[in-house]
Amino acid sequence: VYGRMTGWGQAGPLSHAAGHDINYIALTGALHAIGNVDQGPVPPLNLVGDFGGGAMYLAFGLMCGLHEVQSSGQGQVVDVAMTDGAAHLMAMMYSLKHNQMWSEFRGSNLLDGGAHFYGTFECADGEWVAIGSIEPQFYALLLEKAGVDDDRFKQQMDATNWPALKNALAQIFRSKTRDQWCTLMEGSDVCFAPVLSMTEAPGHPHNMARQTFVEYDGVVQPAPAPRFSRTEPELSRSPPAPGEHTAEILKDWEIDLS
Repeated sequence: VYGRMTGWGQAGPLSHAAGHDINYIALTGALHAIGNVDQGPVPPLNLVGDFGGGAMYLAFGLMCGLHEVQSSGQGQVVDVAMTDGAAHLMAMMYSLKHNQMWSEFRGSNLLDGGAHFYGTFECADGEWVAIGSIEPQFYALLLEKAGVDDDRFKQQMDATNWPALKNALAQIFRSKTRDQWCTLMEGSDVCFAPVLSMTEAPGHPHNMARQTFVEYDGVVQPAPAPRFSRTEPELSRSPPAPGEHTAEILKDWEIDLS
């Protein structure tokens, strides 16, 4: 079973052109959908194309190919294009659009920050919190803990009111620091989390309890994932320096450059 991964794919008018993650997701509708109503598309790091639409599909495809060979006895090529993978990750949004449940105006939908109950809010100290109170019971708890008694908030799913309600909720969140909101909401069913930096995240109590991050040879990094009940993955070496294993790899491939 062979795996190969490219950005544009092996065929098509762009197959021989250079590109990066941002270009691949731009062609799929994914980049257009991400961002606020008052700004242009926002690159979601290189998570959607390189890692989500590319590497993860390659890994899954190879595992599927290895599984299938057990019954057929035949190998095959697993062909992964980041454009294909990123487009496939957008399947739910395309389905919602087909059913008139998704607008192409970014920042106006349920899951893109348009809803006042699903988004990020700045706090009094300049830090941010994330709210995802979609279900009615979670939304009711959000209003309770935020001290909201405005009747306008009763019509949760009336999208015409979302901009005004989001502005009102933003003022409320600016009245307390992030830590104060954590004291009120974290661990409850509000669907709440503080927005942490990469410096802060490893030290959060939940991440520490689960050992989501580990330190190896002085380098703090995400632990291997997912987790297995019997064969626990572990780090066996430090992150390599550029070119550190070139000779070792060439020897393994029986390539002699002498």
